[in-house]
Amino acid sequence: MFRKLLTFEEAKKTIEEYFKPAFLGDEEAVLLEAYNRVLSEDIISALDIPGFNRSTMDGYAVKAQDTIGADENQPVTLKVTGALNIGEQPQIKVETGEAVEIVTGAPMPEGADAVVMVEDTEHEDSELHVYTAVTSNENVMKKGSDIKKDAVVLKKGQVLGSSEIGVLAALGLKSVKVQKIPVVAVLSTGGEVTELGRELQTGKIYDINAYSISTAVIESGGKPVYFGVVPDDKAALAKVMQTALTSADMVITSGGVSVGPKDYTPQIVDSLGKPGIVVYGIAVKPGKPTTIGFVCDKPVFSLPGHPTSALLIFYLLARPLILRLAGRPTTPMKAVRGFAGARMFSAKGRRTFVMVKLEFDKDCRLIAEPVETGASGAITTLANADGFVEIAENEQFVDADQEVEVTLFRGSAAKV
Repeated sequence: MFRKLLTFEEAKKTIEEYFKPAFLGDEEAVLLEAYNRVLSEDIISALDIPGFNRSTMDGYAVKAQDTIGADENQPVTLKVTGALNIGEQPQIKVETGEAVEIVTGAPMPEGADAVVMVEDTEHEDSELHVYTAVTSNENVMKKGSDIKKDAVVLKKGQVLGSSEIGVLAALGLKSVKVQKIPVVAVLSTGGEVTELGRELQTGKIYDINAYSISTAVIESGGKPVYFGVVPDDKAALAKVMQTALTSADMVITSGGVSVGPKDYTPQIVDSLGKPGIVVYGIAVKPGKPTTIGFVCDKPVFSLPGHPTSALLIFYLLARPLILRLAGRPTTPMKAVRGFAGARMFSAKGRRTFVMVKLEFDKDCRLIAEPVETGASGAITTLANADGFVEIAENEQFVDADQEVEVTLFRGSAAKV
């Protein structure tokens, strides 16, 4: 197949031209299984929260006007007529000159409009001496002051975290409608790749990519389905690819995309449906052999076999598509500013991504230290790198101590 390298920006533009993100539908999820899911509809409150006026302090429910003029030297004396606890329905009415003992969270009794804190009072038998005046609604949370009935509490497209789940629970919802999770088929190719759990023979390697990529799919809001290791056989690869396309919303392969005699993946993808391969090689380092196709509108990313290259290209190009299929905001990867710990060279004519680890120097400056890879497939690079520095095609190098932007693979792991 004729190879025409696209620039990184051309590759992104081409993907955008062919990608048609579709709404995958919604489903009902019980609340304890709705964490990190995306709402498919607005949540409108069916009730006021709180559903009653309640005390925000331990103290005494009173009529505020009865405490006017109270101070340490001239307290106001009220009659205590009862007590209220959390969860009790008030059966007491506060009349002029009366007070009801109340705890935090308990409903306010009829007739009372304020709460005097217990530390501002002295209780003797049935008499209460109030040493501080209060105003109407002081130390009281009004009905509906948190959430009003018919208010839109959560909006369609929001990702449900622990606080959002708490809000849904406060509304009494046992389940909620969420968007379906995009299914991403993940498979590896190559006669040297061995599935985990099998004996590793000389010349073989374990299937690293399927597991790192599958985890990255989960981080992006997708559901990975592992299709195993496919040998360098055209018929076998075509059969597995066809099954993957039928059962998934996106397919990601690794290996078999270079120019070797058994690198069949691009040919197979191109034969399965139109438009087929739309990106055959990108002018980047690492990740040059990456090919991208679309079969019946479904994206197929064929990543290099080198673990670092595969994961980098996934983050740069595949991750945004999964986020969009999942209905999630396509926020860019987090980045921090720092200083280059050494000179970083670019590959001539290719956009270069230099893996770096972050450390603080003695002056508390954040230093981006290039990770020694030896080769783009070095396994330890995945664990050692906190992120990468991007060098444009027209830049020869980034000099030591030059200020750089580091795009993070995860939360900053800088070490002092």
